Amino acid sequence: MSAEREHIASLYAHLDAERTTASGKLDGVLLDSTAETTEARWERDVAANTLTRRIGLLRVADNGLCFGRLDHIDGETTYIGRLGLFDEENDYEPLLTDWRAPIARPFYVATAANPEGVTRRRHFRARGRRVLAFHDDVLAHGVADSDEVLLAALNAPRSETMGDIVATIQAEQDEIIRLGRNGVVVIDGGPGTGKTVVALHRVAYLLYTHRERMSRRGVLIIGPNTGFLRYIGGVLPSLGETDVVFATPGELLPDVKTRAGDPDREVKGRLAMVDLVRAAVADRQEVPGTPIEIELDDVTVEIDVAVAGRARERARSTGRTHNRAQEVFRDALILELAEQAVDRIGAGWLDVRDTPDLAGDLAADVRRELISSDALAAAVELLWPRLSPRRLFAELYTSPARLAAIRAPESFLRERGDAWTVSDVPLLDEAAELLGPYESEEEAEQTLREQEAYARGVLDILDTDEDPDGELLRAVDLIDPTQLAQRQEERDHRSLAERAAADREWTYGHVVVDEAQELSEMDWRVLMRRCPSRSVTIVGDLAQRESPAGARSWAAMLDEYVPNRWTYRQLTINYRMPAEIMDVAASLLSTMDTSAQPPKSVRTTGVPPWSRRATEDTLAEVVTEMVARMEEEIGAGTVAVIAPDGSTLNVDALVLPPRSTKGLEFDGVIVVEPATMASGPAGTAELYVALTRATQRLGVVHTEPLPEYLRLLEDVTP
Repeated sequence: MSAEREHIASLYAHLDAERTTASGKLDGVLLDSTAETTEARWERDVAANTLTRRIGLLRVADNGLCFGRLDHIDGETTYIGRLGLFDEENDYEPLLTDWRAPIARPFYVATAANPEGVTRRRHFRARGRRVLAFHDDVLAHGVADSDEVLLAALNAPRSETMGDIVATIQAEQDEIIRLGRNGVVVIDGGPGTGKTVVALHRVAYLLYTHRERMSRRGVLIIGPNTGFLRYIGGVLPSLGETDVVFATPGELLPDVKTRAGDPDREVKGRLAMVDLVRAAVADRQEVPGTPIEIELDDVTVEIDVAVAGRARERARSTGRTHNRAQEVFRDALILELAEQAVDRIGAGWLDVRDTPDLAGDLAADVRRELISSDALAAAVELLWPRLSPRRLFAELYTSPARLAAIRAPESFLRERGDAWTVSDVPLLDEAAELLGPYESEEEAEQTLREQEAYARGVLDILDTDEDPDGELLRAVDLIDPTQLAQRQEERDHRSLAERAAADREWTYGHVVVDEAQELSEMDWRVLMRRCPSRSVTIVGDLAQRESPAGARSWAAMLDEYVPNRWTYRQLTINYRMPAEIMDVAASLLSTMDTSAQPPKSVRTTGVPPWSRRATEDTLAEVVTEMVARMEEEIGAGTVAVIAPDGSTLNVDALVLPPRSTKGLEFDGVIVVEPATMASGPAGTAELYVALTRATQRLGVVHTEPLPEYLRLLEDVTP
């Protein structure tokens, strides 16, 4: 113990020294005023970014720096920790090996039957920087693995945030974490199997092995609710990874943030909605019911059904997005109306039509007049308006006529000003693809010209040094004004995560989708659009599906995008719940799906789950009493009350509906009115979620008789 404490203290000393050195170098880089050329400034920025990232890693590694050691058959020793440390003065000899490195893999997978060249695996338990104890797995003599370290972690009280598991990753988890960057990976498993934390460590591993490709685009993590995202939000930062955007399905558009449910979510989630959105856009490309008159200096022309129809077909045939095609529609109208004007003027002056040059000049004059015509601009905006997704659907949802025109359900009708729902988000995103930028092409070109003019001025300033022989490397030799103009947004000092979250068209290096069984076909369309590389980790349990629009099989959702090109892995070990609680949940699971196999628990507590009968008048009183009793038993742990959605239960405790507890865990859980919960819109799936949140104690308080599948509960009613 003394030797290990001394060695780990030396690792912390090296960590402190490296952190001090890196901070000093960063200060020097930031204060460097000698970088006068563009190339020197670029090198300074790269150095600053590299040092900043390294300092961040060194800071998070301070907590549990070294947690293990491997003794190899050849006599070598490897210490395993949160990051790699090297002795720069001794040919970069490894002092501490990053847990993601290949040489660290035996720490997680070596067994007595397959020791992977390891004679002993040592687990350290520490508080702060001091080693309190260690435990050895002796593998060379066939001694069975011990679960002492794992069980200590599982029995520890839960906090408000999820912790990482780098010290206790199990073999089946490690195999998934270290899967190569091979596209879409589905991590399936029952409650308590560690799906989420495995997916997060897989992200950390991918960033370690593919950082150059992935870190430039960042990682998007989708979770079922904001409480869940807060709960898991510290895991990746604790592993040194910060270029991550967290969002719920209702937060995937920069200008829409919603948690609202939708009575039409099943209909709106179907892939058929793509055709409905296309119809909604096409419906706004109109022809006039009565001719629209445009008065010119010498003649009045008309936009009628035929004129507008031909212009519409020309605009549609370009394949441009709706807003970009408006200019084609306008130009086609101008050509049609100019020809109409020449004909009408020519009817009064026959020589105009008989003289081609005169007719051409007249047509040119008319086109110029039409281009500047406010009446024509108004007609174009009426027949082919520039639209944002929000305007398109706001005007669709409040118009019975427009809904009927595209054969949308009448239930879509709403009052003006009603909030967007989570199910509206993929429809708005689809509309954004079809509508295109709200800015016109001419306006976009003007913006680019202004940016290029500004960039050219910047480059002129950088190249003020006289160089008569042309031998110096100039700024314009490295980047031209157009490139610099296009990069202006990227130089805005926001973090990668901030820039990605604000940009609907941002594409990510990797996407993690948790509680993926709840996502609809339209939700998947949005997410795959965000990750064209199809580097996605999917986490879910089909038995916990609550949404009627959710997945009934993974193939049904994924074969649309990666047919037969996705990897499936299943976790089968339950780490969260003791066997006593899992047995109760398994009884319910067998009624939901007779073929489903519950995960196998790794521990028992000897404490059976219980039930307590109450009346409607005493329900709150009984729940309060049982919460107090459970808190006394658990001590420092967390206790939650899970009640049916819409419950008005008034108790002095954390009360949550089942949907809000997805992905969360508590030391103790009291489930209220399970029969009511099971009869709700999501059926027994919500009750299954509620029964599988506890790590130590589970209780049920009810006024109605318990369903047959809960008869395993021990009745403690006085």
